[in-house]
Amino acid sequence: MELPANLNMYISAFLFVLGAYLVALYAGLIVWTARDIRSRSRDLLAQIMAILLVAVFNVPGLIIYLLMRPHSKLAEEYERSLVEEAVLHDLEERRTCPECQHHVEPDFIICPYCLHQLKLRCVGCGRLLNPSWEVCPYCGRFRDKAEEETPQRAETFVSLEEPLAEEALAPAEVQPSQGNPNPS
Repeated sequence: MELPANLNMYISAFLFVLGAYLVALYAGLIVWTARDIRSRSRDLLAQIMAILLVAVFNVPGLIIYLLMRPHSKLAEEYERSLVEEAVLHDLEERRTCPECQHHVEPDFIICPYCLHQLKLRCVGCGRLLNPSWEVCPYCGRFRDKAEEETPQRAETFVSLEEPLAEEALAPAEVQPSQGNPNPS
């Protein structure tokens, strides 16, 4: 059996293509590992070690890296932390009464279980306020320091049982009774 005269050239071309493929595979594995570890860890030493592992041991190094790499990406962890923060924020918004610890809605003024007053009314603007606030965020009126020393509410923030200052200052309209025309 006779071999073709240019068989040597075919073998050389095949080996060149195979070598180029292996070099491209080697470089591709290193680049993929570098990109993957950067998306999974901010630790520079871990990034260098993962790249060196694949660069030195090639496919067996890649298998070892795949077994040891962090399971989740940084973006997934960030999304998970955002979801956790949202859940915690929702839980914090669910208020409880400071007296009886029953659940109360954010717009409740008085606890329906123990009748504890949850909000105060500002004398300046009449809006509902949190009892722990030192200033009304709506009109800017400051809370009196005398309120902290006395058990009664200061005149700046009034209890809901007390009428608003405008209502308290307005004279009551008296309508004459129709049965008695002579008011002596």
